Amino acid sequence: MTRSDLIELLAERKNIPVTVAETIILEIFDSMAETLIAGQRIEIRGFGSFEIREYDARTGRNPKSGETITVKPKRLPFFKVGKELKERILESGK
Repeated sequence: MTRSDLIELLAERKNIPVTVAETIILEIFDSMAETLIAGQRIEIRGFGSFEIREYDARTGRNPKSGETITVKPKRLPFFKVGKELKERILESGK
């Protein structure tokens, strides 16, 4: 599902204009991004949680050339599925 699909689905299910649905979805995504950038955790009960994980610098290897490279430290978002969503997916058998 893409962001556009999500907007269309919200508009259809709630019988609201697509522009309003787009505003809602974009505001939610922007708020989530701002929260993660600020280093805070997001928890949506029954769905899952998002947090930032920090990775130290390390020495890596270019798989093509075999050359040793330095990988810079980084901060990346991490999603952990919630118990209820996990169970729903397992029960669906797909």
